[in-house]
Amino acid sequence: FPFFFVPKDLTQPTYTGAFISILCCVFILFLFLSELTGFIATEIVNELYVDDPDKDSGGKIDVSLNISLPNLHCDLVGLDIQDEMGRHEVGHIDNSMKVPLNQGDGCRFEGEFTINKVPGNFHVSTHSATAQPQNPDMTHIIHKLAFGEKLQVQKVQGAFNALGGADRLSSNPLASHDYILKIVPTVYEDLSGRQRFSYQYTVANKEYVAYSHTGRIIPAIWFRYDLSPITVKYTERRQPIYRFITTICAIVGGTFTVAGIIDSCIFTASEAWKKIQIGKMS
Repeated sequence: FPFFFVPKDLTQPTYTGAFISILCCVFILFLFLSELTGFIATEIVNELYVDDPDKDSGGKIDVSLNISLPNLHCDLVGLDIQDEMGRHEVGHIDNSMKVPLNQGDGCRFEGEFTINKVPGNFHVSTHSATAQPQNPDMTHIIHKLAFGEKLQVQKVQGAFNALGGADRLSSNPLASHDYILKIVPTVYEDLSGRQRFSYQYTVANKEYVAYSHTGRIIPAIWFRYDLSPITVKYTERRQPIYRFITTICAIVGGTFTVAGIIDSCIFTASEAWKKIQIGKMS
């Protein structure tokens, strides 16, 4: 039978070897738990591309608006919609509700409606009232302005309700307000492949008192929008099982290999030191 030589540092137990082995086990356990946490967790990857993601929508976008005008009576508040496709609707009332505020002196308007995927605007004004007030007060608070389906995903921090909480109560009561919106299509795809379509938007605003040759123009709250050609897509991903297994094997093998090298070096140095001491004594 052939004779195999086994190094002495692999057969002789030492306190140093025991300590390194325990340290390796703790280190491997820590890395294993870290990798397991990463494997279980869902990663969200985002990408940009040029396309219309929701082709089944019929060229429409759902809009949800909730705004309070504390100094304007509900009989005077109305919603008008117009765009570059020729739509011009004054006093939109479908899927909308007016709630009196301040004992009837104010109004909260809540509405859900659709807009076409072309540049346009919708505005809250007194244009649909039977009799125009002399000095309509357009100070307001925007509670919500959102487009498309609502996304309730904690890891996605987007501008889906960028105007939520906008407070214009201290502005000039006779001023008009222009909110210029850039709407960005957004897609969220979960692990099952199900897609949800929503829209983020950026906003710029200005406040002004408008005049014409006949005098002061009746103020309004304008939301002028345009669509971005860029689509943002969020995709849920999870680390594949083969990569997790490969990583664990690399952790275990690499840790024990390095530990063996360290232990061998310490053992060799210890034996050499012992020989030197014995030589001095003799």
